[in-house]
Amino acid sequence: MAGLLKTACSGPLMIDLQGTSLDAAERARLTHPLVGGLILFARNYHSPAQLTALTAEVRALRHAAGRAPLLIAVDQEGGRVQRFRSGFTPLPPMRQLGEQWDHDPEAAKAAAKTVGWTLASELRACGVDLSFTPVLDLDYGRSGVIGDRAFHRRPKAVIDLAGALIAGLRQGGMGCCGKHFPGHGWAFADSHLALPTDERSLAELQEDLRPYRALDLDAVMPAHVVYPAVDAEHTACFSQKWHAYLRHDIGFTGLVFSDDLSMQAASIAGDALARARAAQAAGCDMLLLCNDPESAEYVLMMLGGKK
Repeated sequence: MAGLLKTACSGPLMIDLQGTSLDAAERARLTHPLVGGLILFARNYHSPAQLTALTAEVRALRHAAGRAPLLIAVDQEGGRVQRFRSGFTPLPPMRQLGEQWDHDPEAAKAAAKTVGWTLASELRACGVDLSFTPVLDLDYGRSGVIGDRAFHRRPKAVIDLAGALIAGLRQGGMGCCGKHFPGHGWAFADSHLALPTDERSLAELQEDLRPYRALDLDAVMPAHVVYPAVDAEHTACFSQKWHAYLRHDIGFTGLVFSDDLSMQAASIAGDALARARAAQAAGCDMLLLCNDPESAEYVLMMLGGKK
């Protein structure tokens, strides 16, 4: 695995911040032994200089506390999901690359590689280790939350373009995280707001799984979607069956990140503590708990006690 993905398991929780600088409570949480990652959002960004200073402060804080470095991550996919904008190159939605692939696949792959390199090099220059990209969901035209974040309806196009993007990411010094396993493109509901269900058979899902079989991924993020053909009781994120399928049938050996445990679809597992325990028991290596600092504090206290 590339870069600091190797150290991501120094603690199982990835938490967030409320603003562009650290307050006392955040400093304490960031040095907790169970915290191994930090995810940043648009609210944490003002300029490249501010972001560079923030990530440097986080690293210095961890070093002074004698902790392993944190994995600092962001959702910087392109299009409507680009947390850092002013001072960063505007990145196209992935569907735009897919449309180019339809009439000139080689040019589209070259453009995807350039996007990956640009994305990675700009983030790495500011001290960010990982963007949760690429989106590997197929564009069935059903999922509003995925929409133009997806490259294409055809697995071949997704494999070509995501593979080129990953090559660019690595050239820029960054690993990759494929999402949302096994595929969020068919489920209609937005998992941020509701619990999506994909009623297709496992045989039908094989098309969505083709990118996961074909690509060399450093990390995978399972979906907060229920797939009754494999597990009718849990979303893929909380499903031991889906994690076993990922590890044993697909042969994935990298890191597994939960999707945000504060999303509405994650409530199927209970409160924040129950969600964290369920995701970890299912097989997630790192648990994202965002937009809820009180719950993050509670989970840290219950899972590992105060420092």
